[in-house]
Formats: sequence, structure tokens, C-alpha cells
Amino acid sequence: MPDSPFPDVRFAICGVGHIGRRHAALVARHPGARLVALIDVRAELQAELAAEFADVPFFASLDAYLAAAPAGSPAAADVLTVATPNHLHAPQAMQGLRHGLHVVVEKPIALRKRDAEDIIHVALQTGRLVFGVMQNRYSPPAQWLKQLVDSGRLGQIYLVQINCFWNRDARYYRGGSSWKGRQAEDGGTLFTQFSHFVDLLYWVFGDIHRVQARFFDFNHRELTDFEDSGLVSFELLRGGAGTLQYSTSVWDRNLESSLTVVAEHGSLRIAGQYMDKVEYCHVQGYELPELAPTNPANDYGPYQGSAANHVQLIENVVDTVQQRSFATTNALEGMKVVEIIERIYSLK
Repeated sequence: MPDSPFPDVRFAICGVGHIGRRHAALVARHPGARLVALIDVRAELQAELAAEFADVPFFASLDAYLAAAPAGSPAAADVLTVATPNHLHAPQAMQGLRHGLHVVVEKPIALRKRDAEDIIHVALQTGRLVFGVMQNRYSPPAQWLKQLVDSGRLGQIYLVQINCFWNRDARYYRGGSSWKGRQAEDGGTLFTQFSHFVDLLYWVFGDIHRVQARFFDFNHRELTDFEDSGLVSFELLRGGAGTLQYSTSVWDRNLESSLTVVAEHGSLRIAGQYMDKVEYCHVQGYELPELAPTNPANDYGPYQGSAANHVQLIENVVDTVQQRSFATTNALEGMKVVEIIERIYSLK
């Protein structure tokens, strides 16, 4: 196989928990990428990471890494991936941008709209790229839905219903991550668990207004500072209405993530534990094509997350940095998701 005409895109991963380690493994396996640094405040991870990622240097803080990795050094990166606790995403993303790095920011991009705006301003000032992680966009059912709605084949959208019923119990909130469940560091259930479903709503159907919401704390009073369940209703700016019903109080394991659409020329439903299959499609003059299989869920041992689509994200980052593509999840869209969640939470 001939050598690529493009230089490898070098990644430093900041935050090497479950998701950060997944980023690192995918970067290490990508033929157009190179893993050059691992960064985490938990020094006890160093030996374990050295066994998994041989010869990749470890740094105990982002400050230490940036000081030790000037341009031209072996650990110098093109891209900083931020996979730390939620409240650190915005300041660390801006720190990377000011150092001349492109940044990949795990969801949510920030916990406040004004912080997301600051990321955008710094990116514009430095001429660097920002990639948000909104993995639902890469799943075949979501991409099919986006194309179907954009084509106008459904006609006017009448109703959109999103259900997110997951299990997040003591195994999750007391599993060694002290920031999870804390208001200032976590931000809330919509930020940590379901922001990618809010992103799917915005990406496919546009912005919302006339929002109403009710919140409940059924079985997380001893685990978190915020609600475990919510009922949200809204209207779509483009016409139509919708609901978002969510809960992390499901017993033992995830129940479902689903999206149902009732429209002028047909109805459809995407469902499954991780919104991974089209369960119903009845659209005028249309036959559902065969879709590619959805990736399995992110597996965290006792609990699971959404479909593991990070490989497509890394592919997009590499292609975009090499100027062969464009970002599929940009900072402006990440800011809109934060703004929508802020508007919902303002009703508490």
C-alpha cells in the first residue's frame, strides 16, 4: 500500500477515563493518526496506560503537557482531545486553542452558552478547528432520518417524540468518578446523559421554542444534586410540536432510546436501547432502504451508553485537519445544544 501524501494527524488525549481511553485506542489504530501524549491528573493510571499504549508519554496535567511539548518536540500534537469532567471542557478547550491546537471536545462542549461562545471566539482568533462529539449523528438510522427530513418527503412535521429511558444507579454515580452527579461539575442529566439526543433533535428538526418542562427526582436523591427524570414539551420553529421524556431511574439496565415522527406524508419510529434500528416506517410512495448496521453500545461494565461511533468522529477529524473534508460536528452546533438545555433547565 503506498504511503499517504498527508502527514499523520497527532493527538494528545486529555482525560483518560472510559471515553478518553476509547479515543486513545481509536487514534492509535487509525492509519492517518498518531497518539503522542496521554494526560490525566490520576498519576496511578500511568503504569496501566504504559502497558496499553507503549512509548506514549504520560503527563499529570494539561499545563505540564503544554509546557513540555513545544512545536517540533516528539510529544507535540495537532489535536487536543478533551475528555475530562464536564466543567473542565470549556477552559481546557480554550487552553488548547490558545496553544495552537485544534480541539475535540467530548459532550457537552460546555455547561453554559457563554462558555461555548468563548470557545468559538478563541477558535476564530486562533484559526483553529473545534469538533464536538455528538455520536448519534454517525448512526445509520440517524443519518437516514436526517436525509429523509431534508428531502421534504415527509412534508410538514406534525409531532416529534423523543424517549430516553436509561439506567444510571449507584454503580454509575459511585463508581469512582467523584464529579458525576455534582451540579457544578456534571451540569445535570440532560448534559451528561442525553445531550446527544438534544443534538439529534436540533440537527434534524431545527430549533425549538415555547418550551415547558417538569422535573422529578425519583430514586437519585442520595446520588445526585439534580433530577433523574423530566418531561419537556416544545414547539418547532419550522412548525410542529414535540416532547422529550427522559429518565435515568430505570431499574438495572437501559430500557430504550426512541424517536417517533408523525408528519404530513407518513410516520416513522427509530428505537432500541440505543436508537439503533428503524422499527416503523410508513411514508407515502417510499420504501425503507436497507441501512448499514449500527455500532454496538459503549460498554462501561455494569452500565452502557449510546452507540460507539467515535471511530467515525476520529476519521472526520483526521480528514478535516488534512483538508480533505469538513467538520460534521462544529462548535456553533455544540453551543446551540448547550443553549437549548439551558433554556429547559431555566424552567426548574
